[in-house]
Amino acid sequence: MKFLDLAKVYIRSGGGGAGCSSFRREKFIEFGGPDGGDGGNGGSVWAEAVEGLNTLIDFRYQQHFFARNGQPGMGSQRTGKSGEDIVLKVPVGTEIIDEDEETLIADLTEVGQRVLLAQGGNGGWGNLRFKSSTNRAPSRANPGQEGVERTIWLRLKLIADAGLVGLPNAGKSTFLAAVSNARPKIAEYPFTTLVPNLGVVGIDGKEFVMADIPGLIEGASEGRGLGDLFLGHVERCAVLLHLVDGTSSTIAKDYRTILQELEAYSEDLVAKPRITALNKIDALDARTLANRRRSLEKASGGAVFAISGVTGQGVPEVLRALFSIIAEGRREAAPEEREWRP
Repeated sequence: MKFLDLAKVYIRSGGGGAGCSSFRREKFIEFGGPDGGDGGNGGSVWAEAVEGLNTLIDFRYQQHFFARNGQPGMGSQRTGKSGEDIVLKVPVGTEIIDEDEETLIADLTEVGQRVLLAQGGNGGWGNLRFKSSTNRAPSRANPGQEGVERTIWLRLKLIADAGLVGLPNAGKSTFLAAVSNARPKIAEYPFTTLVPNLGVVGIDGKEFVMADIPGLIEGASEGRGLGDLFLGHVERCAVLLHLVDGTSSTIAKDYRTILQELEAYSEDLVAKPRITALNKIDALDARTLANRRRSLEKASGGAVFAISGVTGQGVPEVLRALFSIIAEGRREAAPEEREWRP
C-alpha cells in the first residue's frame, strides 16, 4: 500500500427537504384542515478515526464526499426521509485542517474519535406546524435549510513514542530493523528511506513505538532533498533519537545541520527531549572512536551513546534511556489517581 500523509477533500452536507403545504380532503370529513408534513433533514459529514489504517491513500482516488438531501414532506402528515450521513474513515493521528491550511479543526488521536465536519440542513416545516387558534387553514410551508459546502485538508501524523532523526545514511533504518520487527529498505546509497516506517521496540519487558523518517540534509527547510515534509510524523513523539554517522569526518557539522533543520521547522520540535548517539562504531578503531565521540559531546553539550545497529553494541543502553523518558511522559499524561476514602 502506498503511503500518503496529506490529502485535500471536498465535502458537502445534504440540504433539508422542503415542508409540504397540503390540506386533508376526504369524503364525509367536513373540516379537513392542513396536513402537510415536514421535510427530512439532510445528511451530515463526519470524520472518524479507525483501526487498521496507516495512510490516507484512499483519499487520492476519491476527494468528493456529498451527503444526500432530505426528502420533501408529503400530505397526510407524512415527514420526508432524512438523508444518510457520510463518515470519512481516517487513520489514528489524522489532523483535520481548514482550507487555509492553518486553522486546526480537529486532531483525532484515539480510535473511535468522531468530529462533525458539515451539519446537514434542517427539514422545512409543513403547513400543519403553522395551525393555530387564529389561523385554522395556513398555507405557509418552509423550504429546507441548505447544506454546508467546504474544503478541508487531512494530514496524517503517525503516533509514535520515539522518533529517529539524522542525515541520510546515518543508519536509522538499520537501527530500526535491529530493535524491532520492522523491515525498512536498507542500502548503501542516500535516501533509501522514502516514507516513514514504524516499529514496535521491546526492552526489559516493556514496549514502545519508534518512527523512522527519511533523512534530512542541509537546506531541507527550503525544500532540498526530500525537504522537511515528514518531520510532522515525529512531532507527537515524547523523545527524539539523533543518530550521527560515526564514519563521517565532519561529526560536529553533521550534528549541527540536523539541529538547524529541526529549529527551522518548529521550535517545539527542537525543544523536545533528545538523545544523541554515535552510530556505526563497529567500523571505527578505539582511537578514532574516542576522538569522534569527544567531538560530538562537545558539539551537543551532553552525553553521547556509542552504538552499532549492526552488532547491537550499546543498543540496549540507548533503548533504556529512551524508555525512561517515554515512561515519564506517560505518567505526566495519565490522570491523577485520587485516594479512595469511605
